[in-house]
Amino acid sequence: MTNHLRWTGVVLALALVGCTASSGSSGGATTGDAARGEALFKQSTIGTASAPGCSTCHSLDGSTLVGPTQAGVVARAEAALKSADYKGSAKTVTEYLKESIVTPDAFVEQGFTPGVMYQTFGKELSDQEIADLVAFLMTQK
Repeated sequence: MTNHLRWTGVVLALALVGCTASSGSSGGATTGDAARGEALFKQSTIGTASAPGCSTCHSLDGSTLVGPTQAGVVARAEAALKSADYKGSAKTVTEYLKESIVTPDAFVEQGFTPGVMYQTFGKELSDQEIADLVAFLMTQK
């Protein structure tokens, strides 16, 4: 009987690990998926209010639309975090990218106007959608 209880405990533990892994969570943090993030980035509208999608204002090819291109965004994020002008709360590039979505005016790249990007994506997008967008943007070195 003892072995049966031990194996039941092992099976239960593995099932719980499987559920946690499939939910995209790890210790309370949501794990993003770059492929889903790319699809979301390229949608014409996003969020509960059907706001213009990311690609409406941000290119991936280095050209400037309404907002800065996302080509090379990782390198620019690294530079921003080291800048004396940066007043946000992010400590890592991942945190910076999330902050740029949720609180877009925390740091506005030179040459762009504060208040242009929708300020409500943090409320309109799920934690998973934000994590997916960040995972995709992390591929834009």
